[in-house]
Amino acid sequence: MDMTHYMELLATNQPWNLLIFMAVPVILAETIAVSELYILFTRDLKGTIRLVNKGAGILAGWYFLMVFFYLFFKAVIPITAAGEWRTVIDVIAVGFYLLGVVPLFGISLLEMGLIGKHKGENWHLKTHATFVAIFLIVAHIAMIFGMLNPSLLSATTPMHPM
Repeated sequence: MDMTHYMELLATNQPWNLLIFMAVPVILAETIAVSELYILFTRDLKGTIRLVNKGAGILAGWYFLMVFFYLFFKAVIPITAAGEWRTVIDVIAVGFYLLGVVPLFGISLLEMGLIGKHKGENWHLKTHATFVAIFLIVAHIAMIFGMLNPSLLSATTPMHPM
Protein backbone atom coordinates (compact mmCIF):
# COMPACT_ATOMS: atom_id res chain seq x y z
CA MET A 1 0.00 0.00 0.00
CA ASP A 2 1.21 3.47 -0.84
CA MET A 3 1.34 5.95 2.00
CA THR A 4 1.22 9.69 2.28
CA HIS A 5 4.35 11.64 3.08
CA TYR A 6 2.68 12.37 6.43
CA MET A 7 2.54 8.67 7.35
CA GLU A 8 5.94 8.01 5.83
CA LEU A 9 7.43 10.71 8.06
CA LEU A 10 5.89 9.13 11.16
CA ALA A 11 6.93 5.61 10.14
CA THR A 12 10.53 6.49 9.31
CA ASN A 13 13.30 6.61 11.92
CA GLN A 14 11.23 4.88 14.60
CA PRO A 15 10.53 5.90 17.30
CA TRP A 16 12.07 9.36 16.95
CA ASN A 17 9.96 10.85 14.15
CA LEU A 18 6.80 9.58 15.81
CA LEU A 19 7.83 11.21 19.08
CA ILE A 20 9.05 14.49 17.55
CA PHE A 21 6.31 15.05 14.97
CA MET A 22 3.30 13.38 16.60
CA ALA A 23 3.66 12.52 20.29
CA VAL A 24 5.06 15.81 21.60
CA PRO A 25 2.63 18.08 19.71
CA VAL A 26 -0.37 15.86 20.48
CA ILE A 27 0.50 15.51 24.18
CA LEU A 28 0.88 19.27 24.47
CA ALA A 29 -2.35 19.90 22.53
CA GLU A 30 -4.29 17.36 24.59
CA THR A 31 -2.92 18.91 27.79
CA ILE A 32 -4.18 22.27 26.56
CA ALA A 33 -7.57 20.84 25.54
CA VAL A 34 -8.23 18.96 28.78
CA SER A 35 -7.06 21.80 31.01
CA GLU A 36 -9.10 24.19 28.85
CA LEU A 37 -12.26 22.26 29.67
CA TYR A 38 -11.43 22.38 33.38
CA ILE A 39 -10.83 26.14 33.22
CA LEU A 40 -14.02 26.79 31.26
CA PHE A 41 -16.15 24.74 33.66
CA THR A 42 -14.62 25.96 36.93
CA ARG A 43 -13.55 29.48 35.88
CA ASP A 44 -10.43 28.87 37.98
CA LEU A 45 -8.21 31.43 36.26
CA LYS A 46 -5.43 31.48 38.86
CA GLY A 47 -4.85 27.86 39.87
CA THR A 48 -2.28 25.22 38.98
CA ILE A 49 -4.31 23.90 36.04
CA ARG A 50 -4.29 27.38 34.51
CA LEU A 51 -0.50 27.52 34.86
CA VAL A 52 -0.20 24.10 33.21
CA ASN A 53 -2.52 25.29 30.42
CA LYS A 54 -0.50 28.47 29.91
CA GLY A 55 2.86 26.67 29.94
CA ALA A 56 1.68 23.97 27.54
CA GLY A 57 0.18 26.67 25.29
CA ILE A 58 3.40 28.65 25.06
CA LEU A 59 5.55 25.55 24.59
CA ALA A 60 3.23 23.96 22.00
CA GLY A 61 3.16 27.02 19.77
CA TRP A 62 6.90 27.60 19.73
CA TYR A 63 7.64 23.87 19.39
CA PHE A 64 5.26 23.49 16.46
CA LEU A 65 6.61 26.65 14.82
CA MET A 66 10.03 24.96 14.76
CA VAL A 67 8.46 21.76 13.38
CA PHE A 68 6.66 23.82 10.74
CA PHE A 69 9.82 25.54 9.50
CA TYR A 70 11.83 22.32 9.58
CA LEU A 71 9.26 20.36 7.54
CA PHE A 72 8.51 23.26 5.21
CA PHE A 73 12.14 23.61 4.15
CA LYS A 74 13.19 19.94 4.44
CA ALA A 75 10.06 18.30 3.01
CA VAL A 76 7.45 20.57 1.42
CA ILE A 77 9.79 22.59 -0.79
CA PRO A 78 11.83 19.57 -2.00
CA ILE A 79 8.71 17.44 -2.60
CA THR A 80 7.07 20.29 -4.51
CA ALA A 81 10.20 21.09 -6.53
CA ALA A 82 10.58 17.42 -7.51
CA GLY A 83 6.86 17.03 -8.30
CA GLU A 84 6.62 14.11 -5.88
CA TRP A 85 3.25 14.73 -4.25
CA ARG A 86 1.20 11.53 -4.12
CA THR A 87 -2.18 12.95 -5.20
CA VAL A 88 -4.27 15.59 -3.49
CA ILE A 89 -4.72 13.27 -0.50
CA ASP A 90 -1.03 13.68 0.25
CA VAL A 91 -1.18 17.47 -0.12
CA ILE A 92 -4.19 17.68 2.21
CA ALA A 93 -2.56 15.47 4.86
CA VAL A 94 0.70 17.43 4.93
CA GLY A 95 -0.98 20.79 4.44
CA PHE A 96 -3.43 20.37 7.30
CA TYR A 97 -0.69 19.00 9.56
CA LEU A 98 1.38 22.12 8.94
CA LEU A 99 -1.70 24.34 9.23
CA GLY A 100 -1.76 23.36 12.91
CA VAL A 101 0.90 26.02 13.46
CA VAL A 102 -1.72 28.78 13.10
CA PRO A 103 -3.86 27.91 16.14
CA LEU A 104 -0.98 26.58 18.24
CA PHE A 105 1.21 29.62 17.67
CA GLY A 106 -1.89 31.78 18.15
CA ILE A 107 -2.28 30.23 21.62
CA SER A 108 1.37 31.03 22.37
CA LEU A 109 0.97 34.65 21.29
CA LEU A 110 -2.22 34.91 23.32
CA GLU A 111 -0.58 33.44 26.43
CA MET A 112 2.43 35.72 26.08
CA GLY A 113 0.18 38.76 25.84
CA LEU A 114 1.27 39.58 22.31
CA ILE A 115 -2.30 39.50 21.02
CA GLY A 116 -5.42 40.54 22.89
CA LYS A 117 -3.43 42.05 25.72
CA HIS A 118 -6.04 44.73 26.44
CA LYS A 119 -9.07 42.52 25.87
CA GLY A 120 -11.16 41.17 28.72
CA GLU A 121 -10.91 37.75 30.31
CA ASN A 122 -14.01 36.49 28.48
CA TRP A 123 -12.47 37.43 25.11
CA HIS A 124 -9.29 35.64 26.14
CA LEU A 125 -11.17 32.48 27.14
CA LYS A 126 -13.25 32.45 23.95
CA THR A 127 -10.24 33.07 21.70
CA HIS A 128 -8.17 30.43 23.50
CA ALA A 129 -10.99 27.86 23.18
CA THR A 130 -11.43 28.78 19.50
CA PHE A 131 -7.74 28.18 18.81
CA VAL A 132 -7.96 24.81 20.58
CA ALA A 133 -10.99 23.85 18.48
CA ILE A 134 -9.32 24.92 15.24
CA PHE A 135 -6.23 22.88 16.09
CA LEU A 136 -8.29 19.79 16.84
CA ILE A 137 -10.11 20.13 13.52
CA VAL A 138 -7.00 20.60 11.36
CA ALA A 139 -5.07 17.89 13.22
CA HIS A 140 -7.85 15.36 12.73
CA ILE A 141 -8.21 16.21 9.04
CA ALA A 142 -4.44 15.70 8.68
CA MET A 143 -4.62 12.35 10.48
CA ILE A 144 -7.59 11.09 8.48
CA PHE A 145 -6.11 12.03 5.11
CA GLY A 146 -2.67 10.92 6.28
CA MET A 147 -3.95 7.40 6.87
CA LEU A 148 -5.57 7.14 3.45
CA ASN A 149 -3.85 5.42 0.58
CA PRO A 150 -3.00 8.29 -1.79
CA SER A 151 -3.58 6.04 -4.80
CA LEU A 152 -7.32 6.15 -4.07
CA LEU A 153 -7.40 9.22 -6.30
CA SER A 154 -4.85 8.05 -8.82
CA ALA A 155 -6.16 7.31 -12.31
CA THR A 156 -3.21 5.00 -13.00
CA THR A 157 -3.58 2.70 -9.99
CA PRO A 158 -6.46 0.21 -10.20
CA MET A 159 -8.66 -0.18 -7.14
CA HIS A 160 -8.52 -3.66 -5.60
CA PRO A 161 -11.49 -4.90 -3.61
CA MET A 162 -10.70 -6.22 -0.14
